[in-house]
Amino acid sequence: QQEMVRYDAAHGPTATKPAGKIKQSQALALPSGLLLEIAKMRLNAAELTCHRGGRDVFSGVRFSVGAGQALAISGRNGAGKSSLLRIVAGLIRPAAGRLWLEAGEPELSIAEQAHYLGHQDAVKPSLSVRENLEFWAAFLGDAGIKVQLALDSVGLGPIAGLPAAFLSAGQRRRLSIARLIAVKRPIWLLDEPTSTLDVAAQQRLVELMRSHLAEGGLILAATHSTLGLGGGQYSVHELSLDRTNPLPFDFRAQRQEQRT
Repeated sequence: QQEMVRYDAAHGPTATKPAGKIKQSQALALPSGLLLEIAKMRLNAAELTCHRGGRDVFSGVRFSVGAGQALAISGRNGAGKSSLLRIVAGLIRPAAGRLWLEAGEPELSIAEQAHYLGHQDAVKPSLSVRENLEFWAAFLGDAGIKVQLALDSVGLGPIAGLPAAFLSAGQRRRLSIARLIAVKRPIWLLDEPTSTLDVAAQQRLVELMRSHLAEGGLILAATHSTLGLGGGQYSVHELSLDRTNPLPFDFRAQRQEQRT
């Protein structure tokens, strides 16, 4: 077992080994060592607490997600779905609890092995569709990837040269999703990923998620509905953050989504 990052309420994040930068070879494909270990990869959380704005948003959250599995995080507005994903992404610190990753690349933190797709699409209007993705590819690991292939996979290939200022909300979302394909990382953190997407784009995203799980990836997704992943060789579990009383949130884990 290799713990990449462990969060402790008193001491903050610590790593078993110093975190390193992502090599360029990691952008096109997962590292050979990670390919060997990915079948054992498991993301775990124990007694996570998030405190924001002078109150506990959630507390006592536990989950365990293995390779080829997805966790659907549900709950009403303000329940802490986005906050939980941001904790896993390393963007905010938990008030208490532990978060650790088994297996994977030993010299990288959890955040360095994850893609975070939040509410903001992080698209620069003055750059073209292609230039936006090229920027993120360089920032995340490799300036020489096949950007066009990633754009084609989300249906934006024909407008690669169009300034992003002219994109619709759904097209901007698809451009953000292209980052998941352009730079390979085993953990996907998706915050309401289908928002603004039309039916065809939603189905395309489902296929991308199925492919990612089939390759041994992990997905944590905040959602107000099902992920639509039934029928594959993987399992989908649910974590509900709905508050039933002033005590810690109700945690309903290990509910496997029925296959369709």
